Amino acid sequence: MVYVWLAAFFLLVFLLVLVIYQLMSLADLEFDCINPYDSASQINKTIVPEFVFQGSLCLLFLLSGHWLMFLFCIPNLYYNLRLYQHRQHLIDVTEIFNQINREKKRRLIKVMSVVLLLLMSLFWMLWSALEADEQLVTVRSY
Repeated sequence: MVYVWLAAFFLLVFLLVLVIYQLMSLADLEFDCINPYDSASQINKTIVPEFVFQGSLCLLFLLSGHWLMFLFCIPNLYYNLRLYQHRQHLIDVTEIFNQINREKKRRLIKVMSVVLLLLMSLFWMLWSALEADEQLVTVRSY
């Protein structure tokens, strides 16, 4: 059980790094540290892996039977799936300055949801580890 939480923790950390990287690219673009083409290409390279890791995280929670965590993952997964189906998941180079505030808000909301999931999975990982240790102690005492 602890290994499921450990895998979820690392998936969430990787998701957090990807979304923060996207936010940093948008901030660099906003402060004219990078040109729009490079910024859009950097962000677009990380979007599909982000979607894949979000989907695998939801699948991990679903298959391991952690329904509450699965329910917390579903809105973000649905939003990503909707963006992908409507072909709005990639950033357009020609429209990036018009969409920069909206894109930053989207990424900030994603960061907040991933941090919430990360804290919850950290709590449940520690809970599972302590519970497993407690069961080990009671088995050894007999």
